[in-house]
Amino acid sequence: MIHLKPYFNIFLMLLLFPFCVHAQNAGNVLPENNQVLDTAKQRDLIDVAKSIFNIKPGKIKEEKGKHVYFSILPVGATVPGGSGRALITSTTAAVYLGPKATTNLSTATFTPYWNFGSRFGLPIRNNIWLPDNTWLIQGDTRFLVYPQYTWGLGTKRAEEEKVLLDYKYIRFYQNALKRIRPYFYAGLGYNLDYRFNIKPENADIDLANYTGYKYGTGSNSVSSGLSLNLVYDTRSNAINPMPGIYANLVYRINPTYLGSNNTWRSLYLDVRKYISMNKENQNQQNTLAFWSYFWTALDAKTPYLDLPSTGWDPYNRSARGIDQNRYRGRSLLYLESEYRRDITSNGLVGFVVFANVNSVGVSGGQHLFSSWKPAAGTGLRLKFNKGSNTNIGVDYGMSKGYKNISFNLGEAF
Repeated sequence: MIHLKPYFNIFLMLLLFPFCVHAQNAGNVLPENNQVLDTAKQRDLIDVAKSIFNIKPGKIKEEKGKHVYFSILPVGATVPGGSGRALITSTTAAVYLGPKATTNLSTATFTPYWNFGSRFGLPIRNNIWLPDNTWLIQGDTRFLVYPQYTWGLGTKRAEEEKVLLDYKYIRFYQNALKRIRPYFYAGLGYNLDYRFNIKPENADIDLANYTGYKYGTGSNSVSSGLSLNLVYDTRSNAINPMPGIYANLVYRINPTYLGSNNTWRSLYLDVRKYISMNKENQNQQNTLAFWSYFWTALDAKTPYLDLPSTGWDPYNRSARGIDQNRYRGRSLLYLESEYRRDITSNGLVGFVVFANVNSVGVSGGQHLFSSWKPAAGTGLRLKFNKGSNTNIGVDYGMSKGYKNISFNLGEAF
């Protein structure tokens, strides 16, 4: 069993990192929810299409300020994890379920993909804010046919020692959080991770021997449990956050009486901060963004594929420039910084520059902080929908021995 006391300094560092990187006045640290962007002078790809094809839409009647913003991105790209090229279609729907002055933008994202071969995915995620932000409902449902490379535990294996691991995966996460005080929410959730038909592509490889780990390395792995969720969020739009702070603490327990193969617990702490570099025009993107999270398994019987690993944060957005699943251990510390800037004054075109670093720890072997793995990159941003402030992101990331291009709707964090 792993005790929390040794990790106190890590928690403290994570909490202080985004807050200490830059001095900022209180108005930017805690922005008001009623800070609605003025989009009259902004331009997006929808405006460009209207002008090219001379489309003159009629007036849209909004009901009580409710208007659904859709963003759809069909594109061919590289899916992380060793599947090669894939067809990805990302659809994001965003809507205010209450008055804009007091209600955050609710979002639902559907991102099916297929690599024209053995890899297929149907992920659906939602972040629903009820009127006046009284409740936050979070959901993450996935069915994946998911062959991907693995390198075992720690960081010692070379790139060419990877093993292609095939499995099917069902995820069902649902959380309901009640507002306790302004910006602060607490609630419970149910989390299911069911992986089956787990097997290396090379039948001669025994996964337990390769990884040196016996839990969750058989033909199936079931983790079914409850979670305690705490959220502090001063952002009004998670698709493209403007100045504000986000913090999320998830304590999860997976008992055998709920269907888990073994009883195990985990802790996930995520802290983000967004700092506007504009003193007057908050509609112009000129932002520093900082992200840090610490993720640890608290028990020795955590299934192998449930252990912390790069690129497996809740939204699979971390470790750009590093192959998903590349580093895995009992604990993982991750830090990332990004600079976001509009190129055109109307917000249509922008760019980002980012850098990240991670460290994994393995019980009885490699210690956390003993090895750091960095990556860096840059990206282009095109304003797809100014109503929801949704960008199309094209990012190029690289690290030692690896590089990739990724496409996204919305920012990485």
